[in-house]
Amino acid sequence: MIELMKRIAWPAGVGLAGIAVYAVLQVTKPSPSPSFEPPAAPSVVVVPAVRATARPIVVAYGEVRPSVRTQLVAQVGGKITSIAPAFIEGGRFASGEVLLTIEATDYRAAVDERSARVAAASVDLEQALADADVARKQLLGQENPSPLALKKPQVARAEAALKASETALALAETNLERTRLSLPFTGRVESQSADLGQYVNPGKVLGSVFGTDKAEVRVALTHSQLSALGVPIGFHGGPQGGLPTTLSATLGGTLHQWQGQLNRLDAAIDPATRTLYGTVSIDDPYGTTNRSRAMPLAVGLYVEAEIEGRPLVDAVQMVAEGLRAGSEVFVLNGEGQLEVRQIDVVHRNRNTVMVSAGIEAGDQIIVSAIRNPINGMRLEAIETTGVSEATTDRRLVDDNEV
Repeated sequence: MIELMKRIAWPAGVGLAGIAVYAVLQVTKPSPSPSFEPPAAPSVVVVPAVRATARPIVVAYGEVRPSVRTQLVAQVGGKITSIAPAFIEGGRFASGEVLLTIEATDYRAAVDERSARVAAASVDLEQALADADVARKQLLGQENPSPLALKKPQVARAEAALKASETALALAETNLERTRLSLPFTGRVESQSADLGQYVNPGKVLGSVFGTDKAEVRVALTHSQLSALGVPIGFHGGPQGGLPTTLSATLGGTLHQWQGQLNRLDAAIDPATRTLYGTVSIDDPYGTTNRSRAMPLAVGLYVEAEIEGRPLVDAVQMVAEGLRAGSEVFVLNGEGQLEVRQIDVVHRNRNTVMVSAGIEAGDQIIVSAIRNPINGMRLEAIETTGVSEATTDRRLVDDNEV
């Protein structure tokens, strides 16, 4: 029995001794000194803003249309006796060139008849004046002779008859001139609806034509694009000229360009689209005076218009990546803290933003993403090369992003 108790007590004693040693070690172990390391500041990419002078380029789109488009209409009736070779679809005609003639026999006869009546009325007037002169001499000694005795009504009637005859002659000569149809501008024939020998009545439409001295492109501009151009609503270029504009279109895989000017803006905003329309004018679109032009600016062509705005002098420029939603930017101040600022955007394109207020040249604009941005949070900058200083006439091409 004693032997059994010894065998049980020995393991229990070893276990109790181990527990005692562990308790002593836990009580006597040294306590580590507390250590608090502040969290590392997030790293962000910054690009400094610069002060620059630039010329915004606003991009808009529109369809080419002629400045003059009209119908060729017969003003007198008769049989068509000749048609000019240019009076066909696509034909080119000069100012004053006769495109079509109507038989003029009756109208020449009318002119001859009216001329004879004018001659007869002139003789009648001379006779009336002679009779009045004789009557005046015969009644020289009488007091208050009547106008009828002095032949004054006869003279007035003869003068009126001569005036009526001259008016009828002028109308006959005008009708004779109207047998030869021409236009007071250089242009192209759009459509033709007359045949040789056809009888036409006054008012008959013989074709439609348009002028080629000048073409126009109507472009729609947003409010921000109008601000970038630096001109007011209702702008008119006047003698000083408009804003230089480059028109471009791709035809047959080749890019073609033409030069024009934005000469005027509408005085009212379109209520349907809330945009303002402007008119770009192009001189000699078909190259009639400049034969070296490879491709004419054809009516109906859809083109892209790059309009040069007024120079923005001494404006602050920043990279487009730094612009946040709601016209906000994140700026890293001199103390390494985040500042959220509201800016006024003058013009924006794919690469740069021109700012009128909210930031200054030298401000460090954050272009990288920040998770949960809070005003005053600490950041660490990774500076890049940034926006280069602009030259005097730098072009900022708009991408219709504003």
